[in-house]
Amino acid sequence: MKEEQTKKNSNVFLIDDDEFLLDMYALKFKNAGFGVEVARSGEEALSKLKGGYSPDVLLLDLVMPQISGFEFLEMAKKQGFLSGVLVVVLSNLGQKEDIEKGERLGVDDYIIKANFTPSEVVEKVNSVLKNRI
Repeated sequence: MKEEQTKKNSNVFLIDDDEFLLDMYALKFKNAGFGVEVARSGEEALSKLKGGYSPDVLLLDLVMPQISGFEFLEMAKKQGFLSGVLVVVLSNLGQKEDIEKGERLGVDDYIIKANFTPSEVVEKVNSVLKNRI
């Protein structure tokens, strides 16, 4: 029962410039009982955070126009938007340097899109959330 409460009370913020993937992940998380907010760019995501949106989990693509996911992380951290937020990178950038850069920026997990189905991504986020509680 506690797992269901965790899901129902958790809000996930999906940031990706790929409309198809954004819609697909949003649907998967909604069906799993999460509250879902989306942003199609780093700028849009920063704007929502500045406006007071405070997610439990942030899923972030790294390859986006204007502001990359890494740049977004640096800006959001500097402005204090990620305090207490579980940050999970969801990207196809899987080089060791990218993963290490994510770790230096304090991400909680790093998921390579090509290696996980959307359902597995939801399971992984649930697992990371459970470990945090």
